[in-house]
Amino acid sequence: MGEQPSRQSRKLDHLHHALELPDGPISAGFSDIHLIHNCLPSIDWQEITLETKLLDWTLPQPLLLNAITGGAEDVLSVNGLLATFAAKTKMPMAVGSQYAALEDSHFIESYRIVRKKNPDGIIFANLGAHANVKQAELAVKMLEAQALQIHLNPAQELLMPEGDRDFSRYLNNIAEIAAALAVPVIVKEVGFGMAREQVRELLSTGIRAIDIGGAGGTNFAAIESSRQYPQPHEDFLRWGIPTVISAVETLQTVSDKLPVIVSGGVRTPLDAVKALSLGAASVALATPFLQQILQESIQETYQTFQRFLHDMKTIMLLTGASKPQGLTQKPLIISGFCAEWLKQRGFSLHGYANRTTLAID
Repeated sequence: MGEQPSRQSRKLDHLHHALELPDGPISAGFSDIHLIHNCLPSIDWQEITLETKLLDWTLPQPLLLNAITGGAEDVLSVNGLLATFAAKTKMPMAVGSQYAALEDSHFIESYRIVRKKNPDGIIFANLGAHANVKQAELAVKMLEAQALQIHLNPAQELLMPEGDRDFSRYLNNIAEIAAALAVPVIVKEVGFGMAREQVRELLSTGIRAIDIGGAGGTNFAAIESSRQYPQPHEDFLRWGIPTVISAVETLQTVSDKLPVIVSGGVRTPLDAVKALSLGAASVALATPFLQQILQESIQETYQTFQRFLHDMKTIMLLTGASKPQGLTQKPLIISGFCAEWLKQRGFSLHGYANRTTLAID
């Protein structure tokens, strides 16, 4: 296979390609969700709030800043900018995988910068499912983190010559870490989605939340292909479960057992509201904000963020919902490829289309 790249060079490649490559090529599926207009919303704009709860935290808005990368010297400044933005917006923030810092203490500062720039914020530590309890404890301690995000990325690993090939203990590792840690454990896919069969397995591990990481956003198959080959593997570029499909499979499987975070191609306020309407506890994104921070400034990105929130409130009002929880009682239609997939998998869509307002709103 030739000489393998260092972890640092790989992480820098990940960041570069994540910012340069387009989303997809498969669709996240948000265009297959149709919210129903309410011409008599009976709501005062001043009543609308985006405040929500996720696990033990009350958040001013149901948005999270998800992981991009970590473990390289040049990423230190990027993580510092993201942490500054997270502090300004009061969004919880996840770092990229901390495994590099566990292997080489030289990289610890590229993660600790996040806590330094965001001393009072909610920060998620991050490791892969190959990690053990000791490593998980060290990752949390490194950041004084309020939660640990364990990422699942077998598709990405298999496309890396230096990637993992043994996934046999992943489920056991997750259960052991969830039992041992004092902070909540959140399991996240990195962009290929989750199906109900694996969600059922995860429910037995003691984790506290799931981030579906659906296909249709940042594509780590495309990133790895771009790193390795002049022509990407087309079959792998289209691998995965679109975000909307993964969201429905996961939400209907977990019911109310634990909160579900929807990520993967969430790019607009309408995408975010649609995800919340399906039942997401919150929505996670990173690439759009990071691109603007690097191209423009934190202040300009903050203005974009404020407009994002304003537009979310506008869409909520037009459905008749005054709070995020109320969106789950407003009717919506799922059509197209998403509907076809979900019907064949035995999921009920009729309930979404005929929901009515209950006391929650």
